[in-house]
Amino acid sequence: MRSRSGDLHPSELPPTIKKRYNPSSVISGWNNANARSSRVCDGGGIIFAHPYYHSLAFTVNRPHTTVVLAMSADGKIADRSRTAAHIGSHHDKLHLERQIARADALLLGAGTLRADQASLPVTTPALLDERQQQGKPPQPINIVCSPSGNLDPDWNFFRQGIPRWLLTSPEGAQRWQEQPQFERVLIGAATPSAERLVFDWPVVLEQLAQFNLHRIAVLGGAELIASLLAVNLIDEFWITLCPVILGGADAATPVAGQGFFTAEAPRLDLCEVINIEGELFLNYRVKR
Repeated sequence: MRSRSGDLHPSELPPTIKKRYNPSSVISGWNNANARSSRVCDGGGIIFAHPYYHSLAFTVNRPHTTVVLAMSADGKIADRSRTAAHIGSHHDKLHLERQIARADALLLGAGTLRADQASLPVTTPALLDERQQQGKPPQPINIVCSPSGNLDPDWNFFRQGIPRWLLTSPEGAQRWQEQPQFERVLIGAATPSAERLVFDWPVVLEQLAQFNLHRIAVLGGAELIASLLAVNLIDEFWITLCPVILGGADAATPVAGQGFFTAEAPRLDLCEVINIEGELFLNYRVKR
C-alpha cells in the first residue's frame, strides 16, 4: 500500500526500520506543562501520533535527511563577527541530542566543526538505552565533509569517544593516509563548481546507503545545507527559533550558496510546532 504522497506504508518497511522509529519514547524535560505541541501536517506519508514524531518520507536509494539547526528570530545562525551563535536554551540542546540519537549518522561541514571543534555526543541515559534496544551503537557516525581534508587533529573532536568518518576528495584523503583519527575515509564523487570542489550528493548519499545508514542528521553549516538543497536532497527540517535578534548584514544565515529565485525556491509543509518557554521548535517537510 502507498500513501497519498507515495511514501511507504508502515507494513512495507523492513522490520529493522519499523523498530527504529518507536513513537512511545518520550525524553524527560520535553513531556512537561511548559511544552505545547501542535500537529498541523496532514499531507499523507507515515504519521506517528506522538508529539515528537512526524511524517517520514522514506527513500529507497538514499538515507532520509533531516537538517537540525537553531537560529535567531531574524534568521541568523552567527553574530556579526560570524562566530557561531550558541543561542539555544537547554531545551534546544536536549532537542538536538534527541535528533542526533535518532540518526544513524551525522553530516558536519568542516566550517561547522572548525567553529566548535567538537561534536555533541549522546549522553542521556534514556537515549542511550533506546539506541541499545534498537540494536544501534551508542553513538551515530560523525561524517565530516571536507573536500580539502584540511582539519586540525588537535581538535577535541578527535578525542571524543565517537565514530568518525571523513568524506573527502582524493587529495584530501592523502592528508589522512595511515592516520588513526578516522575509522573510514570515503572518497566522494565530486565536481568543480565556482572554482571549488563540490560533492556529487546524489552519488554520495547512495554510497552512504550501502553502509546501512538509513537516517542522517545534517548539522550544517550553511554551505553544506545549500549544496544538498540545490539537488533536492533534504527531506525535512527541525528549526529552533530562538527569542533573540542578532542582526548584521554579514551575519550567517542557515542556507548559503547562490540562493534561489523565488519561483524555484524549495517549498515547505509545516508539520509540527512545539513552544517551550518562548522557544519554538518547528518541523518542516520539504515539498516534492
